[in-house]
Amino acid sequence: MARIALHTLGCKLNFSETATLARQLVAAGHTLTDWDAPAEVYILNTCTVTHQAERKAHKLLRQVHRRSPDALIVVTGCYAQLRPEKLAEEAGVALVATNAQKPFLAQAIEELLQGNSPQLPMRRFQPQEFWISSSGEGRTRAFLKVQDGCDYKCSFCTVPQARGPSRSAPPEVVLQEALRLAEAGFKEIVLTGVNLGDYGKPHGVSFLSLLRYLEKEVPPTVRRFRLSSIEPNLLSDDILNFIADHERWAPHFHLPLQSGSDRMLGRMRRRYRRHLYENRIEAIRKRFPLAGIGVDVIVGFPGETEEDFEETRRFLADLPVSYFHVFPYSERPGTPAASFPDQVPWEKRLLRSEILREISLRKRLTFAQGCQGYTLHALMENETEGLTENYLRIQLKEPASAGELIPIQLSSVDEEAVWAEVVGVSAPTMGT
Repeated sequence: MARIALHTLGCKLNFSETATLARQLVAAGHTLTDWDAPAEVYILNTCTVTHQAERKAHKLLRQVHRRSPDALIVVTGCYAQLRPEKLAEEAGVALVATNAQKPFLAQAIEELLQGNSPQLPMRRFQPQEFWISSSGEGRTRAFLKVQDGCDYKCSFCTVPQARGPSRSAPPEVVLQEALRLAEAGFKEIVLTGVNLGDYGKPHGVSFLSLLRYLEKEVPPTVRRFRLSSIEPNLLSDDILNFIADHERWAPHFHLPLQSGSDRMLGRMRRRYRRHLYENRIEAIRKRFPLAGIGVDVIVGFPGETEEDFEETRRFLADLPVSYFHVFPYSERPGTPAASFPDQVPWEKRLLRSEILREISLRKRLTFAQGCQGYTLHALMENETEGLTENYLRIQLKEPASAGELIPIQLSSVDEEAVWAEVVGVSAPTMGT
């Protein structure tokens, strides 16, 4: 049996798949160790959403080979799906497995350790197949992948090539994994996917039906469910009403915007415009006055003028949301946007990113201050740090039990931390 180290770059889907692979390796008798520790096998799960992620992958591979020149290095993930030949050139790399081959990776590693050359199946993504996976943070929160792939054709994105067409786990398979997580002691399950709201292909069960099924069948030991990022055009009033009517479902929504300019949204080939996005934010705020609302934004997209950026800046400054994730546009080979004219200089992309991040910091502070005086409920990830239903990370001055869901009120809020204290339930709650 071997010592095996795993490292993950990128999104929560990658983390969930790495965790599932790790469980398979442990079940086969192997020992997991840290990436920086001696091991016989190192497995890197890569990302390709930006050129920085690709550079980091190469850096990690070179570092581990210098440190452990006799070790077997295995690479998988989205970068491996799109450009396996570049990764195979790195010294020490014994195997490159695409995303489509990930379900067969544990067996391939067994063959490598036996001195054989594994023959991973040369295959495309299979719409009828779904590799269910999940990962956990400690024993508190778990991320459960219920959907993978994307049928959208955004002009900047490589995800459809890297992860294939939209497909979903059948609801009974999702439930089986959710029950395993409940049995393992997790108190919160976060549903995640590449395009989560597109859940239902190819079996035809709607996303809302899945939420109702989980609410009915998952035991109350799972205290909270949460949605990860969902496209604004797929966040229906029926989904909002369901979450409002069921207290286990967190009032926290992360909606990609990408630009506040309709002209830019058109060039990005997004499936909505500002009016729809604003409508969805208003619908959330109407039902959940204290909901946490996150926004993804890309700045410096090809052709983005100062007027386009200013339109985005004003739109976001006025929008009643809680925080932004800001990304300077990164050219992805093979996407239409990479060959668009009028590429924005990198210095301008960075400057525009900083302007929006400053607004986001103010939004976070204002949002947290607006929650003072209300009773929230924090799921404690350790004795002093927890996460509320509306996605505030709080600090307790007096320790509480890790893994518990406790009522709290915010005692002070500043740019450094959100401080809270344990209280009774006499103060107004989020729903009042």
